[in-house]
Amino acid sequence: MAIDRTDPLALAARGLELSGMDYIRAIFSGELPPPPIAELMGFHGVDFEPGRAVFELEPGPEHYNPIGSVHGGVALTLLDSAMGCAVHTLLEAGVRYTTLEVKTNFVRPIAADTGVIRCEGTVIHKGSRIATAEGKLTDAAGRLLAHGTTTCLIM
Repeated sequence: MAIDRTDPLALAARGLELSGMDYIRAIFSGELPPPPIAELMGFHGVDFEPGRAVFELEPGPEHYNPIGSVHGGVALTLLDSAMGCAVHTLLEAGVRYTTLEVKTNFVRPIAADTGVIRCEGTVIHKGSRIATAEGKLTDAAGRLLAHGTTTCLIM
């Protein structure tokens, strides 16, 4: 079933018809369009398995804040996406989740010359109503740029 790339609600509705793994697989493979936030910010999924999701982004000047570095919201968005998608891979069809809480620690600045950054999210715990995950954002040399945790409500 083709999804209109301009209708994010159609993408979300299609996601409810699939298990979390199948939904993430379809997006990462290009069978389904990426969510609009990924296109807007320029990140993409590169790897996933049950309880784990990895995204990459090459930061540029368009990601800068007024103080001359990549905005912390870019790192936070990557962490939230990777950790949330890691949780999503463990959900059955028809089950949704939402982020209840996210905490991020910024360790190193990110700049346009940092190169590709990689964010890996991993589930720590999945219960019937609550899931927790952790994420690490690194540069190409493996240096930690930011890390975080999330709590997700399963619905």
